[in-house]
Amino acid sequence: MLTITRFCRFFTSKSASITKIHRNIYPQHYLTKIIQPDGSSFTVRFNEPRVIIKLPLDINSISEEERKRRIEARRPKQKVKVVEELEDSFDRNKYLKYFKK
Repeated sequence: MLTITRFCRFFTSKSASITKIHRNIYPQHYLTKIIQPDGSSFTVRFNEPRVIIKLPLDINSISEEERKRRIEARRPKQKVKVVEELEDSFDRNKYLKYFKK
């Protein structure tokens, strides 16, 4: 009786985190640290050259006071309106004594 041995590679969640990328040609990946809202962090491969990615905080898990403060900080800032003065009261002759001849 002839037995055929088949070599298979099974990936699980445990082995996938400690093995290499199993491709002959693969795109450039950069080591990036992911910071979770609770402060914990882990390192992943990311396709853009970033050092740290900070995940956003779940707005429903914080207190009402903190939520209002964060929502207020997200709102766009009001732009300062520049009003031009049409009356020009600048007198050039007043400052002529400061110029060198």
